[in-house]
Amino acid sequence: MSVIPTIKRDFLENLAKEGKRMDGRKFNEFRKASIEPGVISRAEGSARVTLGKTQIICGIKMDLGEPYPDSPDSGVMTTAAELIPMASPNFEAGPPREDAIELARVVDRGIRESGVIKTDELCIVSGKKIWIVFIDIHIIDYDGNLFDACSLAALAALLDTNVPIERLKDKLEKAAADTPEIGEYLKAHDKDYPLPVSVPPISCTWVKIGESVMIDPALDEDLIADVRLTVATDEKGDIRAMQKGLNGSFTSEEIKNVIKESFVNGTNIREQLYKSTGK
Repeated sequence: MSVIPTIKRDFLENLAKEGKRMDGRKFNEFRKASIEPGVISRAEGSARVTLGKTQIICGIKMDLGEPYPDSPDSGVMTTAAELIPMASPNFEAGPPREDAIELARVVDRGIRESGVIKTDELCIVSGKKIWIVFIDIHIIDYDGNLFDACSLAALAALLDTNVPIERLKDKLEKAAADTPEIGEYLKAHDKDYPLPVSVPPISCTWVKIGESVMIDPALDEDLIADVRLTVATDEKGDIRAMQKGLNGSFTSEEIKNVIKESFVNGTNIREQLYKSTGK
């Protein structure tokens, strides 16, 4: 845990009381985002996202597997996040820490609950063979608001992903010897094809410092926040996921405004996401 000097904490809180932020942004204004897909040649899909100075790289790998017994017709998605020590002096090497696990869960929930990946279309043979999608997120530089940066990187990487028929063709053909239906699948899919996805939700994270509520916290704002709320909305403005963090609280009116402004910002970010990925 970082220790913010009392002088800096007081400065940021007093600045917020005046309706100002240290970088000059409005309370409802995101930092400039950059989205670059296809940065890892050996991955099924990948993307680099920068949000201010926060930098994230996400890679997607896919493999064959067996479905869960309670969902025989659905593919599987799994999400992991790694807080690389060089990204921040507060990140340590070793097993995933609690904050890395929370980060992965928040990103996973936004994607899973909104059905971004059409998992029913990742079923090869019901009850026998499906595709597994691995989402691996790496924090390269931490300058605040990992939740939104990681979510955006994961979405960009998914939009960049192709199902790896050609890479795993030998494995599929071998499996077809025991399961003829896989041979039928190969006849219909003889080459790589885009991962089936739907319109993605966009994650917007807000923090409250004193009585001031602001979006996309920069590093120092992140570290002194009293409470955090991440809201993922779809293209209709419906809430697809929500996660509260830290020990403070929001009023009902603040939450209503957060949801409203999250949809506005989400619409703009989604347009940039599509433009950057060519979708």
